[in-house]
Amino acid sequence: MPGPKVEFAVWTRLIPESEIRRLLKFKVKYYFAGGKPGVLPLGAFPMILNTLALQELESIFSGREVDVIEDYNYGPTDGLPEVRKVMANMMRERDGIDLDPEEGWKEVLITTGSQQAIHLVLDVLLNPDDLVIVPAPVYLGFVNVVTKFRGQVIAVPGDKQGMIPEYVDRAIDKAISKFGRKPKLIYVVADSDNPSGTTMPENRRKALLDVAKDKGLYLVEDAAYREIQFRGERLKPIRAFDEDGSTVIYMRTTSKEVAVLRVGYNLMPPEVREEVIKAKGYNDLCTPTITQKIAKVYYERYFPQFIEKVREGYRKRYEAMAKAIDEDFPDGERTDPTGGFFIWWEAPKKDFDSKKFLEEVAIPNDVLYVPGQAFYPLKGYLFHPESGDLVDASHRPTNALRLSYSYMEPEVIEEGIRKLGSLLRDHLS
Repeated sequence: MPGPKVEFAVWTRLIPESEIRRLLKFKVKYYFAGGKPGVLPLGAFPMILNTLALQELESIFSGREVDVIEDYNYGPTDGLPEVRKVMANMMRERDGIDLDPEEGWKEVLITTGSQQAIHLVLDVLLNPDDLVIVPAPVYLGFVNVVTKFRGQVIAVPGDKQGMIPEYVDRAIDKAISKFGRKPKLIYVVADSDNPSGTTMPENRRKALLDVAKDKGLYLVEDAAYREIQFRGERLKPIRAFDEDGSTVIYMRTTSKEVAVLRVGYNLMPPEVREEVIKAKGYNDLCTPTITQKIAKVYYERYFPQFIEKVREGYRKRYEAMAKAIDEDFPDGERTDPTGGFFIWWEAPKKDFDSKKFLEEVAIPNDVLYVPGQAFYPLKGYLFHPESGDLVDASHRPTNALRLSYSYMEPEVIEEGIRKLGSLLRDHLS
């Protein structure tokens, strides 16, 4: 018997399966695709679980079963107060954000990962055809959610220091003159951008914030890689310069700096936070209590001693990949990240199709990466600095690769990158 003839939501036709999720089905020896954490503080987790288990056993034997029941029950939609207090201390001490020592924790919102925070923020801010400014290239987990909510993307090119605030300012003015309305928000990954690996210098951070404040836009600062900075100076986040907290929506997560616990911790302007909490209540009711408690113990007891080892592990992986690219890839141009998980490489031949090469050459040879065209908008506009115009963004560059060094050991990375370099040389020559 045939199933119901029901039309699916429009967004299901607009957005294909995530390229990164699609590539997970391939089992290869050299995995340079998704940003899977490969340096984890494994020694801490058995101790945390043992601590929590002993606490629960003590509660049971003392007749306080209700305390244990709460560990596996629904909790506050905005997160456990004791967890929000720990995260408030983190952002006060490590990010230089001015949160009141007594009441500042109430500004912290816990989400089920930063990806949920992205989804919820766009859910409460966007109506169909609303405009959003993003870098080009851009994290596909943000830009495709904009498309899901029927928003319009304006992608602004950057350079090896990330987004260019002057271009953002001009793109906003052009949007106002072209469409009769201004964008609602700007999205940026200031520390080791996904996918390009670039880090914005402090002067650009301040300038971008000035643009957002001057134009009356929210600025979404995705700080997923903030703690994975293994070279150079540690810079303050943009949120630290937003002294009244009125402009920046600041997103952090355990996923890269600890493990994929799916615990995000966020700061938002009050009016946004209240609507996001409402939306989260309808989305998942609450982030699991037990994973919040694991995160709490980790940050209280283990974070300082393990984060240095985690950073060092990623530094070695980055160095292995960068060295192999420089020695074995054909002529091209790569970014030089100070942290994070990714190197972005572009072939000089603009007609090189990295997706076709992936399917026909790389995967059959046991190598996986993400083609660069996945990180450009599926639809929308690209700001053209020379003409100052907004052009159709559907013609996406095809000559780039995003290479992740996060998951594999340095010696395997070096071996795989040298193999990929040989394949590229043969193909591009």
